Amino acid sequence: MKSNTRAIPGADSVKAKATITWVSVASGVSAKVRLYDRLFSDPNPDAGGKDFIEALNPNSLKVETAYVEPSLAAAKPDQKFQFERFGYFVADRVDHVAGVKPVFNRVTGLKDSWGK
Repeated sequence: MKSNTRAIPGADSVKAKATITWVSVASGVSAKVRLYDRLFSDPNPDAGGKDFIEALNPNSLKVETAYVEPSLAAAKPDQKFQFERFGYFVADRVDHVAGVKPVFNRVTGLKDSWGK
């Protein structure tokens, strides 16, 4: 199911800066996405004589399967995209193979989460 915000009645009177596209599993392309988070669960992992190893975040990397727009399967390595509500991603320089094996790495989320 795709939705084009520019197709809304009356939208011609408002200048749209972007189009949000929703992708269904049936029309999307399967891609590997790497969701990186902070390496440490403590903002000061070695302060006060702490052992920084104990502050390692076990969830600093999650690898998931996502369904992306078919056009992203043809993305070139190092090409950048925003995935709505998830952050900014880049096609992996080594593992992404355009048209064959899409792999995207999150380079930044949309919201900082320290202290939450």
